[in-house]
Parts: sequence; C-alpha cells; structure tokens
Amino acid sequence: MELLSGGLSLQKKLNILTDAAKYDVACTSSGSSRRGKKGHLGNTESCGICHSFASDGRCVSLLKILMSNECIYDCKYCLNRSSNECVRTTFTPDEICTLVVEFYRRNYIEGLFLSSGVVKNPTYTMELMYQAIFMLRNKYHFNGYIHVKAIPGASEELITKLGYVVDRMSVNIELPTTEGLKTLAPHKNPKTLVAPIKQIQQGIADHRLATGQDMKMIRHRGNRYLKNTIFDKNPYAVIEQQRMIQASKSALPASYDPAPFVPAGQSTQMIIGATPENDYQLLSTTQKLYQMYDLKRVFFSAYVPLNEDALLPSLGTAPPLLREHRLYQADWLLRYYGFQADELLSEEKPNFNIMLDPKCDWALRHLEHFPIEINQASYETLLRVPGIGTKSAFRIIKARRQGSLNFEHLKKMGIVLKRAKYFITCSGKMMYRIPIEEDFITRQLIGEDSKKSWEIGHPDSYKQLSLFDDFNFESSVTTEDSHKSMLGQL
Repeated sequence: MELLSGGLSLQKKLNILTDAAKYDVACTSSGSSRRGKKGHLGNTESCGICHSFASDGRCVSLLKILMSNECIYDCKYCLNRSSNECVRTTFTPDEICTLVVEFYRRNYIEGLFLSSGVVKNPTYTMELMYQAIFMLRNKYHFNGYIHVKAIPGASEELITKLGYVVDRMSVNIELPTTEGLKTLAPHKNPKTLVAPIKQIQQGIADHRLATGQDMKMIRHRGNRYLKNTIFDKNPYAVIEQQRMIQASKSALPASYDPAPFVPAGQSTQMIIGATPENDYQLLSTTQKLYQMYDLKRVFFSAYVPLNEDALLPSLGTAPPLLREHRLYQADWLLRYYGFQADELLSEEKPNFNIMLDPKCDWALRHLEHFPIEINQASYETLLRVPGIGTKSAFRIIKARRQGSLNFEHLKKMGIVLKRAKYFITCSGKMMYRIPIEEDFITRQLIGEDSKKSWEIGHPDSYKQLSLFDDFNFESSVTTEDSHKSMLGQL
C-alpha cells in the first residue's frame, strides 16, 4: 500500500486513530430521520441500521475515529495528552471520506462518529473536520448518520457551518466540577466548554422557531424538565412562545424550508471515577444540563486508568462500570420517570447503593409510600414502583378499565414482579406475606440482582469492537463548593 503522510499507511493510521477514540462514549444516532435518496449513499432510517451498546454504553455501530491524536493540551486523564510518548498521526479530509465510503459500501458501518485531539489550535482542527464532512455530504453524497465533536474554543462560524451538515454534535464537559478541571485539566475553562453548548442549543432553537416545532416539543416534554424552569415559574411564557412562533412563521415565504440544524440534537460526556465527585454532584449537573440546554443525552464514561499520575487512580484500578451503569439508570429516571436529582440523592445521602438499581434504592428510603394499590394508583405513582416501566404502567391503567387486576395479570403484562412484589398490592393483598421492612427487602433485592451486578462490574474484557477482527483492510481499501461553582458556569 502507498505510504502517506508521516510514513504511515492508511491502515496503520486507522488502527491508531480508532484505538485512540474508543474511550469517547458520547455517540448515539436516535432522533435523526433523513431518508435514503436516489444517487446518495446511506440513510438514518433504514432497518439495516442497528446500534449495539456494550454494558458501559459504548456504541459499536459507527466508524468511530479521531481526526488526529495530536494534541496541544496535557489533560492528566487523557491517553492523547501532549506529554505521552506515542505515535502521532492525523487523517486528511480525503482519507476520512475514503474510509467512510469504503466501509459503508462493505456494510461494516452505518455512519461516522468523528472526534479529535486539538491540532495547532481549536479552529484549525475544526476546519479539518468541517472539510471532511462537507466533502462526504457534497462530493460523495453520503446521506448516513454523522456525529461530530465540537472543539471548545473553535470559531463560532465553523461550529455553525458544521451544524448544518451533521446529525448530532456534542461537546465534552469532561468533569462535572470546576475543582476537578483545575486539578486534571488546568488549561480548560468551564466557560469555554459551555460556550459551544449554548451556541448549538441556540441554533437548534432557531430552527425550531423557524419551522414552528417549539410548541410541539414543549407538549411532548410535558412536565419532564419543566420544574424550576421559566415555564414552571411563569405559565404565560408558553403563551408568549406560541405568539412568537406564529409571528415568525407569518413573516416567512410560504415555501420557506430552512435547512435542519443538528437534527438529532446534542449530547455531552462526563468522566466518572477520575476525580472524587459523588453521585449527587454528577446527577445534579446532569439535570442542570438537561434543563438549561435541552440535551438529548448526557453520557457517563467510567475512567479507565491509562496514565501514571499521583492525582489519578493507580494503573490497574478497575473502571467503575457498575457505578456508571447505576448513573445511566438514574439518568433514565430523570428523563422518563419524572424524578428529580434531589429526590434520588441528597447531601446527606450522596451516593447510590451500588448493589441496587436507583429506583429500588429510592423506594427503600421511602417505604412510607408503599405498598401502593395497583387498581387505584395514578400513572405517576405507578412509575415510582420498582419493576414497573412506562409501557407497563400504561398497560395497567388501560387494562383495569375492564376490571380488577391480580398478580397473574401483571405478570402477563411484563411487570417485573421479582422487584414489584415488595411494593404493591392487588385488591388489598400482597403477593406473599412480605414485611415492609427496609433491611429485609434490601437483602432480597440484592440477592435477586447480585449475579447481574457482578457481571457488569467484572466484564471478561474491556475493549471496543474492532473493525479488523475478520477483515483484511489492506486488500480492500486504497479510525462541594467546586460542584456549586461548576453549576454556576452552566
């Protein structure tokens, strides 16, 4: 194969830059709806697009690579920090296009996740990334899913231009507290990290306003995030928002169809385990990000010890995968179950019981609310019961219109009775003679889930799926105060 810049073949570059990208977990393609087009490659709706997530949340269905593993920064936790001795290389925009198109045509990937170290400066790096994505969309007519990491400190104009050619953008806030950043990444400023998040949010909001989607979005969200927001404090804000939308639409030509800006939304990532933040700090920051910036996802990345440093966990320390799993479960409760961070945790109780899922942990600390009667409880109350999800709660509400439900009915509906049985009654009766006592129920629940918890915390291997496991590439192609301070920056 022809040798490229730096004396490295394209295969060697790909090996280096896919391996360097595997610790970045903020990739998911939900929310984009661009269909296939004649004469274009790929789409984001085909049934062939299947995303597989490992237990720690990593997506393995996209070509996930760095534009470059060169970096001017020296973040203590980062594999690509400037002080590490390793082979450095950078893709050209043409090489990115070649990789995406060739791997897509062979059905190895469904899209692209592109991040990068900072080469020379943030704007220079973003310019390289934009050139690659622009060529993919316009020269190669690639219509598949693309997720790009925005580089804090880059030109606002470049971030805006990139937002019109990708599906999702994300900006890593890295660590949830100012103190953590000062300790491990002293050159990074919380304001600089948040600035592109605000810019992307504004671009998404402007597009929604221009297309009249804002009220639809508000109705869809319901009361999910409206507590402690402008809509909670001032209900007339909703009416004013409606008036603004109608005014903006009437001022536009009837045929006006603005280009979508980051149609799949934006996300962010926080590293957990590299610094001593507790779960309450992480969850509070997560909730704040959802409320203020309407993020699609906040991803948690269990820190894998890669660098030897007195300020970091020692090499060989197991990544906190089970803790990461519990935080993802808690994130789900925030987004879909109506919980608030200060309900799940508090300063007095700042961490989850790692052996229990967060809803069970909450229920055991609020046994005064249980047991609840299945045939009478509201939808919101049913969502608070361990073992009952959003779909099964809806099924219960619908089914009991036809008559009283018993435990056999619940089992057929898909309710997880091994958890729910401790917290519910059917027609005034519990499934068994179970004492409503915290220690007893805790022991039972931990016993039920102990095998699964152990498997999550002790994976057989900790690696990202390789594109080269069964593929010969070369033969086919020519990778606490500080907590409050950080929330203030957000």
